[in-house]
Amino acid sequence: MAPLTGTERSYAVAMSELWTGLARTLTRLEIVAAEPGTLDDRGAGGTLRRLQYALHLAAEHAYGLEPPPSAASAHAELADALVCARDATAEVAEAVSIWGADGVDPLLHEWRGALFRVRLARTRLAAPAPASTVTEPAGDDGIRAPLIAFGLALGGALAFVAGATLALWPVWALGIVAVCVSIVAYRP
Repeated sequence: MAPLTGTERSYAVAMSELWTGLARTLTRLEIVAAEPGTLDDRGAGGTLRRLQYALHLAAEHAYGLEPPPSAASAHAELADALVCARDATAEVAEAVSIWGADGVDPLLHEWRGALFRVRLARTRLAAPAPASTVTEPAGDDGIRAPLIAFGLALGGALAFVAGATLALWPVWALGIVAVCVSIVAYRP
Protein backbone atom coordinates (compact mmCIF):
# COMPACT_ATOMS: atom_id res chain seq x y z
CA MET A 1 0.00 0.00 0.00
CA ALA A 2 1.36 3.42 -0.94
CA PRO A 3 1.89 5.84 1.93
CA LEU A 4 0.07 9.14 1.65
CA THR A 5 1.91 12.42 1.66
CA GLY A 6 -0.99 14.54 2.85
CA THR A 7 -0.65 18.14 1.74
CA GLU A 8 0.91 19.68 -1.33
CA ARG A 9 3.71 21.04 0.84
CA SER A 10 4.68 17.62 2.18
CA TYR A 11 4.48 16.27 -1.38
CA ALA A 12 6.84 18.99 -2.56
CA VAL A 13 9.28 18.16 0.25
CA ALA A 14 9.14 14.45 -0.59
CA MET A 15 9.74 15.18 -4.28
CA SER A 16 12.70 17.43 -3.50
CA GLU A 17 14.20 14.63 -1.41
CA LEU A 18 13.61 12.21 -4.28
CA TRP A 19 15.24 14.55 -6.77
CA THR A 20 18.20 15.29 -4.49
CA GLY A 21 19.06 11.61 -4.42
CA LEU A 22 18.34 11.12 -8.09
CA ALA A 23 20.24 14.11 -9.50
CA ARG A 24 23.69 12.60 -8.88
CA THR A 25 22.65 9.27 -10.34
CA LEU A 26 21.30 10.88 -13.50
CA THR A 27 24.40 13.03 -13.89
CA ARG A 28 26.67 9.99 -13.64
CA LEU A 29 24.53 8.05 -16.12
CA GLU A 30 24.47 10.95 -18.57
CA ILE A 31 28.26 11.25 -18.39
CA VAL A 32 28.63 7.56 -19.22
CA ALA A 33 26.01 7.82 -21.99
CA ALA A 34 27.87 10.79 -23.50
CA GLU A 35 31.14 8.84 -23.57
CA PRO A 36 30.25 5.18 -24.18
CA GLY A 37 33.92 4.34 -24.78
CA THR A 38 34.41 4.43 -21.00
CA LEU A 39 32.24 1.34 -20.72
CA ASP A 40 35.25 -0.80 -21.65
CA ASP A 41 36.83 0.15 -18.31
CA ARG A 42 37.01 -2.53 -15.69
CA GLY A 43 34.04 -2.38 -13.35
CA ALA A 44 31.82 -0.41 -15.73
CA GLY A 45 29.17 -3.12 -15.63
CA GLY A 46 29.07 -3.06 -11.84
CA THR A 47 28.84 0.72 -11.82
CA LEU A 48 25.92 0.58 -14.22
CA ARG A 49 24.19 -2.01 -12.05
CA ARG A 50 24.55 0.24 -8.97
CA LEU A 51 23.18 3.21 -10.90
CA GLN A 52 20.35 1.02 -12.18
CA TYR A 53 19.52 0.12 -8.60
CA ALA A 54 19.48 3.80 -7.65
CA LEU A 55 16.94 4.38 -10.43
CA HIS A 56 14.94 1.45 -9.10
CA LEU A 57 14.89 2.95 -5.60
CA ALA A 58 13.82 6.32 -7.01
CA ALA A 59 10.99 4.68 -8.95
CA GLU A 60 9.85 2.87 -5.80
CA HIS A 61 10.02 6.11 -3.83
CA ALA A 62 7.98 7.92 -6.50
CA TYR A 63 5.45 5.09 -6.46
CA GLY A 64 5.11 5.46 -2.72
CA LEU A 65 3.97 9.07 -2.95
CA GLU A 66 0.42 10.20 -3.54
CA PRO A 67 0.50 13.44 -5.53
CA PRO A 68 -2.04 16.21 -5.18
CA PRO A 69 -4.73 16.09 -7.89
CA SER A 70 -3.11 18.93 -9.84
CA ALA A 71 0.15 16.96 -10.22
CA ALA A 72 -1.23 13.45 -10.72
CA SER A 73 -0.49 13.12 -14.45
CA ALA A 74 2.98 14.71 -14.20
CA HIS A 75 3.81 12.43 -11.25
CA ALA A 76 2.69 9.35 -13.19
CA GLU A 77 4.87 10.48 -16.10
CA LEU A 78 7.88 10.82 -13.79
CA ALA A 79 7.30 7.39 -12.25
CA ASP A 80 7.02 5.81 -15.72
CA ALA A 81 10.12 7.66 -16.95
CA LEU A 82 12.10 6.31 -13.99
CA VAL A 83 11.00 2.75 -14.77
CA CYS A 84 11.94 3.16 -18.45
CA ALA A 85 15.34 4.64 -17.53
CA ARG A 86 15.95 1.77 -15.11
CA ASP A 87 15.08 -0.82 -17.78
CA ALA A 88 17.20 0.90 -20.44
CA THR A 89 20.13 1.04 -18.02
CA ALA A 90 19.68 -2.66 -17.30
CA GLU A 91 19.84 -3.45 -21.03
CA VAL A 92 23.00 -1.37 -21.40
CA ALA A 93 24.61 -3.04 -18.37
CA GLU A 94 23.79 -6.46 -19.80
CA ALA A 95 25.22 -5.49 -23.20
CA VAL A 96 28.40 -4.20 -21.54
CA SER A 97 28.84 -7.42 -19.58
CA ILE A 98 28.48 -9.51 -22.73
CA TRP A 99 30.00 -7.44 -25.56
CA GLY A 100 31.71 -4.49 -23.91
CA ALA A 101 31.34 -0.92 -25.12
CA ASP A 102 30.73 -2.04 -28.73
CA GLY A 103 27.57 -3.85 -27.68
CA VAL A 104 26.03 -0.63 -26.39
CA ASP A 105 25.87 1.16 -29.77
CA PRO A 106 22.43 -0.15 -30.79
CA LEU A 107 20.99 0.79 -27.38
CA LEU A 108 22.69 4.16 -26.93
CA HIS A 109 20.03 6.46 -28.40
CA GLU A 110 17.18 4.75 -26.55
CA TRP A 111 19.15 4.92 -23.30
CA ARG A 112 19.94 8.61 -23.71
CA GLY A 113 16.29 9.27 -24.53
CA ALA A 114 15.14 7.44 -21.41
CA LEU A 115 17.50 9.50 -19.25
CA PHE A 116 16.34 12.71 -20.90
CA ARG A 117 12.72 11.69 -20.35
CA VAL A 118 13.34 11.57 -16.59
CA ARG A 119 14.65 15.13 -16.59
CA LEU A 120 11.77 16.26 -18.81
CA ALA A 121 9.19 14.63 -16.53
CA ARG A 122 10.78 16.27 -13.51
CA THR A 123 10.63 19.66 -15.25
CA ARG A 124 6.96 19.17 -16.05
CA LEU A 125 6.31 18.22 -12.46
CA ALA A 126 8.13 21.29 -11.17
CA ALA A 127 6.33 23.68 -13.53
CA PRO A 128 3.51 25.65 -11.95
CA ALA A 129 0.00 24.54 -12.82
CA PRO A 130 -1.69 26.69 -15.46
CA ALA A 131 -4.13 29.25 -14.16
CA SER A 132 -7.66 27.92 -14.16
CA THR A 133 -9.33 31.31 -14.40
CA VAL A 134 -9.98 32.73 -17.83
CA THR A 135 -9.74 36.48 -18.13
CA GLU A 136 -11.83 38.38 -20.62
CA PRO A 137 -9.97 40.59 -23.08
CA ALA A 138 -10.02 44.24 -22.02
CA GLY A 139 -11.37 45.73 -25.19
CA ASP A 140 -12.23 43.99 -28.41
CA ASP A 141 -11.35 46.18 -31.37
CA GLY A 142 -13.15 43.84 -33.72
CA ILE A 143 -11.54 43.67 -37.10
CA ARG A 144 -10.00 47.14 -37.08
CA ALA A 145 -6.63 46.25 -35.45
CA PRO A 146 -5.96 43.16 -37.60
CA LEU A 147 -6.80 45.11 -40.77
CA ILE A 148 -4.45 47.94 -39.83
CA ALA A 149 -1.67 45.43 -39.11
CA PHE A 150 -2.34 43.61 -42.37
CA GLY A 151 -2.28 46.85 -44.34
CA LEU A 152 0.97 47.95 -42.74
CA ALA A 153 2.60 44.55 -43.36
CA LEU A 154 1.45 44.41 -46.96
CA GLY A 155 2.40 48.02 -47.68
CA GLY A 156 5.72 47.58 -45.92
CA ALA A 157 6.54 44.44 -47.86
CA LEU A 158 5.70 46.12 -51.16
CA ALA A 159 7.73 49.22 -50.24
CA PHE A 160 10.65 47.03 -49.20
CA VAL A 161 10.61 45.09 -52.47
CA ALA A 162 10.20 48.25 -54.56
CA GLY A 163 12.97 50.06 -52.69
CA ALA A 164 15.34 47.10 -52.98
CA THR A 165 14.56 46.62 -56.67
CA LEU A 166 14.90 50.30 -57.62
CA ALA A 167 17.83 50.89 -55.24
CA LEU A 168 15.92 53.59 -53.37
CA TRP A 169 17.05 53.13 -49.78
CA PRO A 170 14.50 55.55 -48.22
CA VAL A 171 11.63 53.48 -49.68
CA TRP A 172 13.35 50.31 -48.57
CA ALA A 173 13.79 51.63 -45.01
CA LEU A 174 10.18 52.86 -44.92
CA GLY A 175 9.05 49.33 -45.84
CA ILE A 176 11.03 47.81 -42.98
CA VAL A 177 9.59 50.33 -40.53
CA ALA A 178 6.04 49.63 -41.74
CA VAL A 179 6.46 45.88 -41.26
CA CYS A 180 7.88 46.41 -37.75
CA VAL A 181 5.00 48.73 -36.85
CA SER A 182 2.52 46.12 -38.08
CA ILE A 183 3.90 43.66 -35.55
CA VAL A 184 3.30 46.12 -32.73
CA ALA A 185 -0.08 47.28 -34.09
CA TYR A 186 -1.80 43.95 -33.53
CA ARG A 187 -1.00 41.29 -30.97
CA PRO A 188 -3.57 38.51 -30.71
